[in-house]
Amino acid sequence: MKFIFTKHAIVDKLAMLKRHQFKTRVTKQLIKQTILAPEHIDEKSDLPKIIASKAIDERHILRVVYRKENDTIIVITFYPAEKGRYY
Repeated sequence: MKFIFTKHAIVDKLAMLKRHQFKTRVTKQLIKQTILAPEHIDEKSDLPKIIASKAIDERHILRVVYRKENDTIIVITFYPAEKGRYY
């Protein structure tokens, strides 16, 4: 499976998390792991986009918004959220 990261996802969001000094380091590998082995998946609220979620520390989950095109996953954006807010 091939992964493509939009400029917004890989440049803008990573820089924003660093500026806000988010303690858990978010990497491409962590984003891929969240997509491939999510704890929760939402395929209904933002069709055709899919939102995968996975815990990244004791207080936060990582939410990754992506879409599938054949055998390619296009990562649109991601963001940390407090546990319990979405599921």
